[in-house]
Amino acid sequence: MSLPPNLHQNSTNPDAPWLVQKFGGTSVGKFALQIARQIVPIYTHQHKLALVFSARSGSTKALGTTNLLLRAVSQVRQRASKPTSGSQTPASTNNNLFRRSRSSSGLSPITPFTMTPTNTTPGDSCKQSSPDFATTIQLIRDEHFSAARESIKNPNILQELEDEITSDCDWLNSYLFAAQVIDEISPRSRDNIIGFGERLSCKLMTAILRDQGIDAEYVSLEDIVPAFDVDPSLGATEGVLDQLFYDSVATAVAQRIRECEPSVPVITGFFGPVPGSLLRQVGRGYTDLLSALLAAGLDASELQIWKEVDGIFTADPRKVPTARLVPVISPDEAAELTYYGSEVVHPFTMEQVIRKKIPIRIKNVKNPSGPGTVILPKPDNIADPTADPIYLTSLSSINSLSPVPTSPLSPALQTYPYYGKRHLPTAVTIKDNIVILNVNSNRARVSHGFLARLFGVLDSFGIVVDLISTSEVHVSLAIDGMSEGEDGGDTCGVKGKKVLDRIVAELQKCGTVTVHPHMSILSLVGKHMRNMIGISGRMFTTLAQGGVNIEMISQGASEVNISCVIQARDAVKALNLIHQSCLGIGINGPTVSGEQMGGLNGCANLAGVGMGGVRGVDGRGGRVGPWLF
Repeated sequence: MSLPPNLHQNSTNPDAPWLVQKFGGTSVGKFALQIARQIVPIYTHQHKLALVFSARSGSTKALGTTNLLLRAVSQVRQRASKPTSGSQTPASTNNNLFRRSRSSSGLSPITPFTMTPTNTTPGDSCKQSSPDFATTIQLIRDEHFSAARESIKNPNILQELEDEITSDCDWLNSYLFAAQVIDEISPRSRDNIIGFGERLSCKLMTAILRDQGIDAEYVSLEDIVPAFDVDPSLGATEGVLDQLFYDSVATAVAQRIRECEPSVPVITGFFGPVPGSLLRQVGRGYTDLLSALLAAGLDASELQIWKEVDGIFTADPRKVPTARLVPVISPDEAAELTYYGSEVVHPFTMEQVIRKKIPIRIKNVKNPSGPGTVILPKPDNIADPTADPIYLTSLSSINSLSPVPTSPLSPALQTYPYYGKRHLPTAVTIKDNIVILNVNSNRARVSHGFLARLFGVLDSFGIVVDLISTSEVHVSLAIDGMSEGEDGGDTCGVKGKKVLDRIVAELQKCGTVTVHPHMSILSLVGKHMRNMIGISGRMFTTLAQGGVNIEMISQGASEVNISCVIQARDAVKALNLIHQSCLGIGINGPTVSGEQMGGLNGCANLAGVGMGGVRGVDGRGGRVGPWLF
C-alpha cells in the first residue's frame, strides 16, 4: 500500500526526551483531526512522542464506545427467547496497516466468524444478526466508519481501516455469541470486551495520523502482562496488586514502545490480562494509569493529559463566572480536587509519575498553545505542616504581593498561592448527588465493633464513604447517592432506591437510621491552608451570612481540605460565596477584605473537625465533575 511521502517521525536524536500524551475519548470523538494536524506534529521534532488514546466517545459519554460495550455485555446476559441459527462465515482480513501489531491484538487466536441468518448475505452479518448485542456492535462499527470517512482522504488507508473494523466487529460478535451460548462472562472476558474500544480508537487514530503524514504505529498492550501473571512475588497472591507489579508493567511497556522508534507509537490504554481483572483492580481509569506507567518506564520529561478545558480552575467556570486558571498545583491538592468532585487525575495514577519526579500537565485540545495546569512533584515555597500558624492575609492587600522571583514560571504564577506570601486556598469544588445516613446506636454505650459493623455493611454493597463524622452514639456518613452508574455497569455509588433501602435495612440492625438525600459536598482545597488561622471560621461564617445551612462538617488533620455538606439547592450559591470570600476573587477581582468577612484573623487555628474522608482505593476516584474532564 502506498503511504504519504515525507512522513513525520519521532526525533532521532538519542538525547531527545520522551513525552507521553494521553487523549480522552471525547477528544478522540470531537477533535481527532486537530490532534493529528495541530498537536502531534509540533512535538515530534524535539521529542520522542508516545500517544495513548481512550475509547472513542461521540457527543456524550453515555453513547461512547465503552458504554455501548457495557450495554452489549448486559444484553449477552439476557437469555435469548429463541435460539439463533445460522451459518458460520470466516471473516477476511487485510492487515497491512496494522500488520506489526495484529499478532499482539488478542484477536487472531480466535477465528472470527459471523452469524448469518438464512436468506441473508455474509456482508450484512452485523446488521441482521438476531441477538440484541449485534445491533449494539453494529452501532459501534457505524460510528467508527463515519468518523473514518470524515477524517481520512487516502482511499487505501480508509479501505484498510474499514476492513479492520469490520473484521474486529465480526470477531466481537463471535465472542459475545459464544459467551451467550455458555451463559457466562468471566471478569477477564469482560476486560477483553471492554478493551475492544481502545483497540478500535487507536486503529482509527493510527489511520488518521498516517493520512496526515505522520509515521504512526499501532501498539496493543493486552498481552503485556502474562509474563508476570504466574509470579507470586509481583503482588497478585492476595488479590491486590502491589507496586512491584505496576513497576514491572511500566518496565515492560516502556521496552515495547522503544522498539517502535522512530515511528510514533499509538498505544491502547487497555493493558492485560491483569490478575483478577483489570476493571476490578483498577476500574475505568486504566487509560490514565497506563499513561502514567509508560511515562515512568520511559523516564519521560512530562506526562500530558489532554482534555477540553484549559486546565484546573479555582472553581467550575460554568457555575462561577470569576473562576480563574490555576497554573501550578501540588499532587495533594489535585488528589483532593479529584476526590471531591473535579476529575483531574486519580491519586494512584499521579503517584506513579510524581514519585519519579515527572510533572503532569493538563492541556486543552482546543487551545494547544495554552500553558495548561502543571501538577508539580515539589512546588517551591509550599507551606510546611510543622511551621508556625499563618494568619489570614487581608484580601484587600493582595494586589501588592509579588511572586517568587527565582521561579522559572514566575510570569504565570503571579496569582498562584504557592509563590510569594499570598496565603490563600487554591480552589473550591462541589460534589453533587450526596446522601447522608445518620445512624444512632441502639445501645446505651457504643461497643468497640459498632463502626466495624457499619463499614462491613457498606463494604458488602461496594459503597465508598466520602465523609464521616462520629460521636459516642451517633455516626453521620456522606455517600455517593448516584441513582445508577452512567456506564450502565458497576459503580461506587448507591445503585437506585432499592439498593439504598437494602443498605438502610442492614444498618437498622446497628441502630436507628435516618436518610437525607439531595445533598452536596462543598470542599475548599489548598496546600497553604495548613496552619492558617481563621480559614475554617471564614468559610463557615460566609455560608451562614449567605443563608446556607451546614448539615455536616469534616476537616482532616492534613488541613489540605475543609469539607461540609449542604443542601443541593444551595450548591451554586455556596460555591460563589466561598470563591469570593476565601479565594479573594470577586466580580471585580480581589475586593473582599477580612473585615467585611467578619474579621476572623483572631480566631484560633482549627486543626480538625470530625474525621476526614474515608477513601477506597478502587481506581475510579470520586464522582466526577464535568468542568475538568
